[in-house]
Amino acid sequence: MAARVSKKIPTSDDTWRVFRIMAEFVEGFETLSSVGPCVTMFGSARTPENHRYYELARQTATAAVKSGYGVISGGGPGIMEAANRGASEAGGTSIGLNIQLPYEQMPNKYIKTLINFRHFFSRKVMFLKYTSAVIVLPGGFGTMDEVFETLTLIQTHKASFLPLVLMGSDYWKGLINWLREMMLATDYIEKEDLDLLKLIDDPQKAIAMIDRFYKKRETDVNFV
Repeated sequence: MAARVSKKIPTSDDTWRVFRIMAEFVEGFETLSSVGPCVTMFGSARTPENHRYYELARQTATAAVKSGYGVISGGGPGIMEAANRGASEAGGTSIGLNIQLPYEQMPNKYIKTLINFRHFFSRKVMFLKYTSAVIVLPGGFGTMDEVFETLTLIQTHKASFLPLVLMGSDYWKGLINWLREMMLATDYIEKEDLDLLKLIDDPQKAIAMIDRFYKKRETDVNFV
């Protein structure tokens, strides 16, 4: 006999949930609005400390701090820990936006400013609202969700145009090829959309590209 699946029925608790969601936004806005320029770093929570991607994230975060940026991560282990670690060790702003999950994601020990979220959607708003750039290292479903939401918001002009850097090109090249050979070839995206993604494996070059982006924007504004 097939198991019966109960339908979701709205309850009065849904109304009160709105206030809990509002509280997450208020705390996020109040905490992050004064932190200064930051880069957001995404990547897998499953990356061990001895993995080259972990060290790549750590070095990139350090380079970001030395160039005047703080670092925002998802607050957990793996790449998130490496990002906060690199920022903290360099004496910079190290922010973790932790998500409460059924199996309890514990915040890493390198976070200086911690905000806990119950809802992914409010957390993702904070990742992008106060960032100058997004740097993505290899990861799973959650990382892919973050990459494509960022791309969608930039493409549709719902977010300001900002640098989006993929690091670890050996991991990403299959995806890039698929985007080019399938999405672009079938006219579901434009060439300019694909150009939003930058593959850079060197931490110094990645941060230098972000710096050039903002120097050029400042020059263009002053010229106008």
